[in-house]
Amino acid sequence: MLASCGCRPAQRAGHRVLAPDLLSLGRDFTPYTSVILENWTDQVATLVRTVGEPVVLVGHSRAGVIISEVAERVPDRIAVLGYVTAFLLENGQTLQEIATQDNQSLVPPAMVVADDHLSATIREDAAREAFYGQCSEEDVVLALSLMRPEPLAPIATPVRTTSARFGCVPRVFVECTLDRAITLPMQRRMQAALPCRNRITMQSEHSPFLSHAAELTDALLQLSLRLELLGLRRSLAPWPSARTSGV
Repeated sequence: MLASCGCRPAQRAGHRVLAPDLLSLGRDFTPYTSVILENWTDQVATLVRTVGEPVVLVGHSRAGVIISEVAERVPDRIAVLGYVTAFLLENGQTLQEIATQDNQSLVPPAMVVADDHLSATIREDAAREAFYGQCSEEDVVLALSLMRPEPLAPIATPVRTTSARFGCVPRVFVECTLDRAITLPMQRRMQAALPCRNRITMQSEHSPFLSHAAELTDALLQLSLRLELLGLRRSLAPWPSARTSGV
């Protein structure tokens, strides 16, 4: 499993998990002024290629854009795409365009753009409410300590995908009903535009990998197992009905 969010329960279950910090974010100190969407795509695609078998590629929030681009580049190296309350965009759309249409989101009004217009931050009080509403104080403090100015170029760059490459990779959407960053209506709107093979519903805010880590990991691992047992990695057969998690 290759994820943009922590999956310690999967590691404890014996699975290999790679969860890189994107360039210029978290513990990576690449200057944000040099980061564009292609850099993030290159970073993740390179990592996918190092794994000896097709991966379950999971993206959270903005990373939905990245895993879509990676699937376009190396579809044969991906078993399934997992969008955890993530931006699932159609070809030609930008994250900025779709995010600003989410009128109930707490994020756009709380963004503070730097004077150079190359990066943005979010007010701490808004970040707590939008991202970490159900998280422990310990997790909130850690998450806030890792927040850094985010490059704006990637979110203004159109996604480029095709049905022949990105479209051939099975995908699942983990929707979070209490999300105040990417609200449920927006999550449903993106799924309607690009239907997924399966939907997992969690009663969670924007960060289920912190607030409901075990449940999220269990859902993703069961999904991976079903792929193996049913032979659906690359087939077009219907998936089982959506699973709903009542956490």
